[in-house]
Amino acid sequence: MSMKADLELSVRLRPKNVRACYVCGPDNARGLQVAFLTDGARGSRALYTARSEHEGWPGLLHGGVTFSLMDEALGWAVHFQGLYGVTARIDTRFRRPIPIGMRVVIKAWTIDQRRRIATARAEVRAEVRAEAEGQALLAEADATIFLQESENQK
Repeated sequence: MSMKADLELSVRLRPKNVRACYVCGPDNARGLQVAFLTDGARGSRALYTARSEHEGWPGLLHGGVTFSLMDEALGWAVHFQGLYGVTARIDTRFRRPIPIGMRVVIKAWTIDQRRRIATARAEVRAEVRAEAEGQALLAEADATIFLQESENQK
């Protein structure tokens, strides 16, 4: 699927009130505008190319952007299951710096759900054009998501 087709599908799947979101909002000109799609029954995935306007140290993606990408992927993993939640706790590990220009794959998935708490995991890996095991793990996060009623459920 092309990037344009991914973005169009993601826009159709997203809640209407997140169009200005810093990470995924298509109407946020200063944001990342990352399109998230489903990845299996419990996950989300997206592609992002590290851009110079998101640089931290010279030539490297700012760690806060990497963190935001994982946090957003966690939210989409919950959303694609028809749930609504916010990150209550997150333990993040940055394994390797991400150079500007590198294309990465962001994935997140829920592991378990008990009442109003979901546990989940997110990863950022270097994109490999051919499907292959061993994509370089660049960052990872283990999270606890607090599930709430969505605005649509009230």
